[in-house]
Amino acid sequence: MTNIDVHQHLWGAAFVAALRARDKPPFLDGWTLYVDGEPPYEVPPADHDLARRTEIAAADGLGLALVSLSAPLGVEWLPTEEARPLLDGYHEDAAGLPEPFGAWAAACVRDVDAGATAAVLDRGFAGLQLPANALADAAGYARCAPLLDLLEARGLPLFVHPGPAAGESLTPGWWPALVPYVQQMHAAWFAFRAFGRPRHPRLRVCFALLAGLAPLHGERFAARGGGLDEVDRDVFVETSSYGPRAVDAVVRALGADVVVQGTDRPYAEPPRRPGFGLGEGSEHAFRVANPRRLLTGRN
Repeated sequence: MTNIDVHQHLWGAAFVAALRARDKPPFLDGWTLYVDGEPPYEVPPADHDLARRTEIAAADGLGLALVSLSAPLGVEWLPTEEARPLLDGYHEDAAGLPEPFGAWAAACVRDVDAGATAAVLDRGFAGLQLPANALADAAGYARCAPLLDLLEARGLPLFVHPGPAAGESLTPGWWPALVPYVQQMHAAWFAFRAFGRPRHPRLRVCFALLAGLAPLHGERFAARGGGLDEVDRDVFVETSSYGPRAVDAVVRALGADVVVQGTDRPYAEPPRRPGFGLGEGSEHAFRVANPRRLLTGRN
């Protein structure tokens, strides 16, 4: 039995060096991170210390912890010549991580190159992460279709994560996580239903942060002509940054079979009760059975 966390972040030396080599967002000045749309952020170096994070993963009882590129940085939206050093650094670090770590691949969404992504996936990545604001409408799904076709052909999953926060940087530090990130996930959830699933009938997909609680709008969706009780068993949501009330509500809307554990470490921690107080069966579903089905397609 392997406990799985599908959502962590861990920066290695090559990625950090690539960020420090830049002089415009996203870039690092020492350990101060500059990103468009957000205030400067002081990155705690210990958050990305591999030995420390390995110990934490063991303490969390994890057999697999999947790391991903920090999509709010906006790397995927850069022109290819700017994105490539950052993507290469991330993939170099991620491919060399020891157990229990694995990783999601990343890809440019401004200049889509399915061949380059295929070569990265050949290195053993669990699937592909894309920013939610790249999959928010029909145009986004048309642009990213070659990447999603690739995942379908290989039987690999898609992980949808918030992308860069739009707007001014003169907002409270919590604003991006509570407003644009959630809005992006809400839009991406319904865009997949409208545009993604019809085009990609076999694709397995997981939405970060409970899809911004979009599943709780099922009744409103039904009132506008959608199906209230239609649950796609190949569409998952992960739990990062949420607690028992939100998880319980989403389980009531979708059932327990499509909820997977994600923590967003180092930016958040797992719940004190791994099953969110919903019982041992839910704990096993969230941490073992459901993530295994997301990643492999097998029960």
